[in-house]
Amino acid sequence: MLSRSGLAALAVVLLVASTPARAMVCMEKSMTLDEVVDTIGAQKGCESAMKVFQDCQLTASGDVQLGAAVEKKCEADFVPGLNTVRKQAYQREMRVCDRKYRNKSGTMYLSFTAFCRAEVAQRYSQRALKAGGAGR
Repeated sequence: MLSRSGLAALAVVLLVASTPARAMVCMEKSMTLDEVVDTIGAQKGCESAMKVFQDCQLTASGDVQLGAAVEKKCEADFVPGLNTVRKQAYQREMRVCDRKYRNKSGTMYLSFTAFCRAEVAQRYSQRALKAGGAGR
């Protein structure tokens, strides 16, 4: 069963997905939100994915999709190796992000939440890569 914050995030994603594609200037190109999501997904690693997110941020609800793409990219570095305790700690930190701005109104707070979640995933990725000696 989804939590309230999960339902709210899902509602925002569905709302954004149902709106017509709008172009934005990102990385010196005109790109749609879906193109930016694809660009994030095509990055070699978490750090470059986060850089695209930072460069292309909307400071609005569209950042929910961009942040989710960064989370997915970063999680590939660490989720497979997480034990139960670390997985619970990660999920707890993500819930802290979800609760941080839940009583605020305005789409910029959705952006702040998306960045918080992406930054948590980025930190876990950095730790995993450092511990594993990987140089991605």
